Amino acid sequence: MKTYATYFQNDKEKPLVYGEINLINPKRKRLRTEEEKEGILAKTVIAGFCGTDHELMRMGSEGLLDSKFPEGEKRLINGHEGVVWVPSQNRFAIVLIRGGNAYDPTRYTEEESYFEYGCDQADGLFSDHNYYHPDMLLPIPEGFVKDGKLALSFAKKMVFPDPYSCMVFQLERMEDLGSAHNFRIEMAKNKCGEEEARKLAKEHLFDRTVIFGLGTTGMFIGDLIRQNYPQAKIVFVARSEQESPKISFALNTAKADYVQSCFETKQQLADAICEKLGGKATVFLGTSGSEVEHEIAFSYGVLGCNGIYNSFSLGPKVTFDTMPFGFKNHLILSSINFRQSHMEKAIQILAKSRYDEIVELIDKEEFIKDPIGAYEHKIYCKGAPIKTAVIWNEEYIDKSR
Repeated sequence: MKTYATYFQNDKEKPLVYGEINLINPKRKRLRTEEEKEGILAKTVIAGFCGTDHELMRMGSEGLLDSKFPEGEKRLINGHEGVVWVPSQNRFAIVLIRGGNAYDPTRYTEEESYFEYGCDQADGLFSDHNYYHPDMLLPIPEGFVKDGKLALSFAKKMVFPDPYSCMVFQLERMEDLGSAHNFRIEMAKNKCGEEEARKLAKEHLFDRTVIFGLGTTGMFIGDLIRQNYPQAKIVFVARSEQESPKISFALNTAKADYVQSCFETKQQLADAICEKLGGKATVFLGTSGSEVEHEIAFSYGVLGCNGIYNSFSLGPKVTFDTMPFGFKNHLILSSINFRQSHMEKAIQILAKSRYDEIVELIDKEEFIKDPIGAYEHKIYCKGAPIKTAVIWNEEYIDKSR
């Protein structure tokens, strides 16, 4: 079957193009224990733009995309955030992006494999049609479809389940490791048994939380920590002015404090963070993509003894001095992933949220006319919206809601 789509290719001048291509429909596994299934046809309704797309476009210009293409192909349809219409089932669905021959996609091992629609070895959503594994088309909550159309406000929120799911997993991962890391301190302090001590360690994990960087992932993890730990002291650190729409929205959503990274020295920035926290951080989350993160946490002492450093930035190298690291008993972790249960939870949370307010739309015709220009000059540029999405098929969108 042929369709029109934007797709990545290895080409120095045109790593992303729009045009007609042949769709493929190989059998795929959702999980290792399940049978392979062919995909069923769906139409894209709305799709969001992600920084991963921008990075893949750069890789294409450098000829580095071969491992990302579906088997036997020399292109990858991009897009991994959004809603589709499934004609054969007469329903809307949210695409579960990650699957493969693994027991648990958050903990796949070297002998296991995975795929991601729109990112890695499987075509994605920036297309008129595509085939998706039938068990990876998740239902949407009740109340958002009327007369066969999806409410625009809800559709905008549904460009976020992928990154929000990652943050649901991040919270789970920090809770798991944090309770194991510090429960013996609580046993000694409170003279209690292990079960009670693990609960206390988990409860106090986010007492003083630094979120360094304020893109959508930083915003989401702050929101989740606030929802689950009302007593947490949360401090965002970023370069934008506090009065900017992005910062104001994040602070209001997470009920957090803010330190603008505009000091002459890193020591001054570190001191300002600790002052705002009221002490050293119990958790330091790196989301900025900058190597300043680990310097502030370790070299300038913002992360306290027994604290957790969680990096889910893509790019920076994390280094530390082994002497203070060992004696301060820091725990460093890094993981970027999610399971279906995380996405299902994210959908429910997002449905009740205000995140549609930070999504701006680009006209489809403007985007497909010059995809690279749209990325460089409108979607990922100075002054760009917090999040950009495109309505791919207006037939299925109710703009009045």
